[in-house]
Amino acid sequence: MGRGDGSGRVVSADGADDSGTGILHVDMDAFYASVEQLDDPSLIGKAIIVGAPDGRSVVSSASYEARRFGVRSAMPVGQALRLCPTAVVVRPHFERYLAVSSQVMRIFRDITPLVEPLSIDEAFLDVRGARRLWGSPGHIALMLRQRVRDETGLTCSVGVAATKHVAKMASTLSKPDGMLIVAAADTEAFLAPRSVRALWGVGPKASEALEGRGIRTIADVLDAPREVLDRALGPAMGDRVWHLARGIDAREVDTERVEKSVGHEETFDQDIGDAVVLRSELRRLADRVGARLRANGWEASTVAIKVRFSDFTTISRSQTLAEPTAVGQRIGDAAHELFGSVERALPVRLIGVRAERLRPAGVAAPTLWDDDEGWRRIEDALDGATAKFGRGAVTRATLLGSRGGGSVPTSPPAPRFDHG
Repeated sequence: MGRGDGSGRVVSADGADDSGTGILHVDMDAFYASVEQLDDPSLIGKAIIVGAPDGRSVVSSASYEARRFGVRSAMPVGQALRLCPTAVVVRPHFERYLAVSSQVMRIFRDITPLVEPLSIDEAFLDVRGARRLWGSPGHIALMLRQRVRDETGLTCSVGVAATKHVAKMASTLSKPDGMLIVAAADTEAFLAPRSVRALWGVGPKASEALEGRGIRTIADVLDAPREVLDRALGPAMGDRVWHLARGIDAREVDTERVEKSVGHEETFDQDIGDAVVLRSELRRLADRVGARLRANGWEASTVAIKVRFSDFTTISRSQTLAEPTAVGQRIGDAAHELFGSVERALPVRLIGVRAERLRPAGVAAPTLWDDDEGWRRIEDALDGATAKFGRGAVTRATLLGSRGGGSVPTSPPAPRFDHG
C-alpha cells in the first residue's frame, strides 16, 4: 500500500478500463491541514501540524510535507516537532471542518443518492445507477474530483472498483490527489502483491498472526489452506480474510449507516489530581456528547469513560443505561458513577466521555414516567441558545471557574466519526 506521506502513489492512466466497476471510495487529502492551508495561503507548501501548540496534545492532522518526516495523526505534538522541527503548528478549527465536510457530502449526493459517509472526510458512493446521467464510473470519478476542487478548493483521492474493499484500497494507493481504477477482471492481479496489512479490517494483531505463519501478501493468503487461516485468526476472521483476498465483498453501500459512538475527550495542560475538577470536566464533556446526539437524532444505550494517568496508563469503564438517552445530565450522571469506581493513585492526563450503542431517537415505546423530561426541556433550550449565540454562550454555573490552577484543557480533538 501507499505510505501516509504519499510515496508509492499509484494512479490510473487516462481512459483506464473501468468495466465491471461501480463503487467509489472518496477520501479527502490531509483534510484538516488542507482546510487550514486553504484558509491561510501562506501555509501552502509548508509542513503543517494541526493540534494545540503544546507538547502534551496530539496531532489531529498533518500536511504531506510534515508526513514525509514521519509525522502521523494521534502522535503527541512534542514528538511530531522533534521529527519535524520546522513544522508550523496550527490550532484546529473543527466547526470549519464540519462545514466543509457538509459541502463535500452535498457534492457526493448531487451525483448519487447512494452515499455512505465513513467519517468527516471520506465516503463510499454507489454510482451503478448513475451511468445514464453521468457516464461510466471512471468518468464520474473524474467529474467528482473536479467538482470538489472547483467548489471547495480542496483535493480528494478516489478508488474505483467492483467492491467497497477494493475501492478503499485503491483510493489509499492513489493519495494524494489521485484516482486509481481497478476493473473487475483485474481484481485478483491488483490484490495479489499487496501486504496482508492492506486488507480492510485486518489490524496489527491479525497481521502479525498471519506473518508469523509466513503469510505476508494477499497471494500468500490465496495459497494458504483454509484451516491455517482459521487457526491463525479464528473461524470468523479467517472466513472474512479468505473472501476479501479473492475480491469477494458482498457489502452494499449503506445510506442508513450511523455512528456507532460519539465521544469527546480532553488532554490537560497539567496533570490533575483534584477530583472536583475532574468531575466538573466529565460533566462538561457529557453535555457536549448529549448535544451531538440530539443534533443528529440519536440516543445512546451505553456510556463509557476513558481516563489516562500521568504515566500514560489508560483505563476505560462502561455502563449500560436503563433507558437510551440523549440527555447530557443523564450521561454525566453515568460518567460520574463510572469515575467513582476508578482507583486513582496518580494524577490524570486525559479524560473522556463516550456514548455508545446508538439508535435513532424516539423509537422506544413511551413509558408511564419520563425521568428525563425536565432536563430534556432545559437542554432543548440550551441547544436553541447555542444555535443562536454559539457554543459556550450558556453553560452550567458549576462549570464556571472549575478549571483553575493552570489546568485548562487543550483544544479538544476533532469530533471523530467512529465506525469501529
